[in-house]
Amino acid sequence: MTQKSLPHLTPTGTCWCGCAKKVGTGSFFAPGHDKVAEAALLAVEYGSSIAQLLHGHGYGPGHSVSARAVSEGVWLTCPACDYVGAPASIANHSKKAHATTIGEQAQGAER
Repeated sequence: MTQKSLPHLTPTGTCWCGCAKKVGTGSFFAPGHDKVAEAALLAVEYGSSIAQLLHGHGYGPGHSVSARAVSEGVWLTCPACDYVGAPASIANHSKKAHATTIGEQAQGAER
């Protein structure tokens, strides 16, 4: 988890993107509206530029946000290569990118 202290947020029953739609208990957004809010924030604050977002938070070529995610334990590195991502992404990546290697290792163990 992030080391940054984040406030506890409580869903209000209304979509947080600002559309005023009613949402189910425990939801912050109507389906897909989290991405609408994300895109609007990126447009308003950073000119729709991920590079500007990263730079605004002190990241870039000399300071990797991906490396920080790994060092803080919120992301992992694939044990078979240098791919990094969320735990679910690593599992998916491993199944796709390393399925042949895993299958070959299993066959080798059977011999």
